[in-house]
Amino acid sequence: MSGCRPTMPLIVLAAGAALSAPVPASAGAEGGPRMPSVPGKVPGEPSRPRNPCRSKDHPEIAERLGARIRAALAGRAGTVSVAVADHGRGLRCALAADRRYDSASVVKATVLGALLRRAADEHRAPTAAERSLAHAMITRSDNRAASTLWRSLGRERLARFAERAGMSRTVLGPGGYWGLTQITAHDQLELLARFTRHNDLLPDRARAYALRLLREVVPAQGWGTPAGCPHGVTAHVKNGWLPRHGRFWRVHSIGAFEGPGRSYTIVVLTRDTPSMAYGVTTIERVARAVHRTLNPGMRAAIGDDAAGAAPGGVPAASDGSVPPGR
Repeated sequence: MSGCRPTMPLIVLAAGAALSAPVPASAGAEGGPRMPSVPGKVPGEPSRPRNPCRSKDHPEIAERLGARIRAALAGRAGTVSVAVADHGRGLRCALAADRRYDSASVVKATVLGALLRRAADEHRAPTAAERSLAHAMITRSDNRAASTLWRSLGRERLARFAERAGMSRTVLGPGGYWGLTQITAHDQLELLARFTRHNDLLPDRARAYALRLLREVVPAQGWGTPAGCPHGVTAHVKNGWLPRHGRFWRVHSIGAFEGPGRSYTIVVLTRDTPSMAYGVTTIERVARAVHRTLNPGMRAAIGDDAAGAAPGGVPAASDGSVPPGR
């Protein structure tokens, strides 16, 4: 995505899929600097819950953003986790950010990171074959390309990359079922930081290549966290969408946003939503709240009057990251 643009209608992308039961989250240490995660909304929650956002230098913005995220999620069905980081403002948000979810196609961004780390370990650039597979996997969410790279990299290398990236609660999917990798919003925020900020894990040239692929995602897959992104800010996005037993959905979006004097990341993970469109709408309500708060006075590429409207188009199917019957 060369810049933020209106969300495209959802289309049928792959055959349906069924998922195994989710792995429950449990308490544990996290890698990298982080703030305590505020639990998600539950029945009987106090009317003034603790703000999920913190910033020592910009407490007013953090207070406003936390309130807007809460308002965006008010009354929404399903389970949601949110994580936001604005390093320039020293701002971080964490709403149920330790909860685990089936990754669906979002894990392809992790596969890309591991691929680039392997090339760096071998003191070379990615080969033409690797670049072709990576391009298909990220920009079109090609599952065959993802499976080929998953096998080529191997579980040990993938797990080592996740550990070094600070993704301490990420658990690789069993066997070749990469779509069943267990992810958290916090860990996905850590991954995006490796793509957007100078670090020892991914060389700057590798980071630039990864970001280029993430901004070249095909228009039909440009929904989610880019919603409400203002003109002049470049969006990088990877999404995942899977039904469970043909009924309840996991719909996720991770995004990195860069513009003059600004760089921030957004992760929204959802599960048990009644449809893909419903999950997308939940994500985009949060995204609009974040973009509006972090870019005051800037005109959104997607009008705020569209907030809360379910995406149109034909009914969407699974992203195909897990075979039917699994």
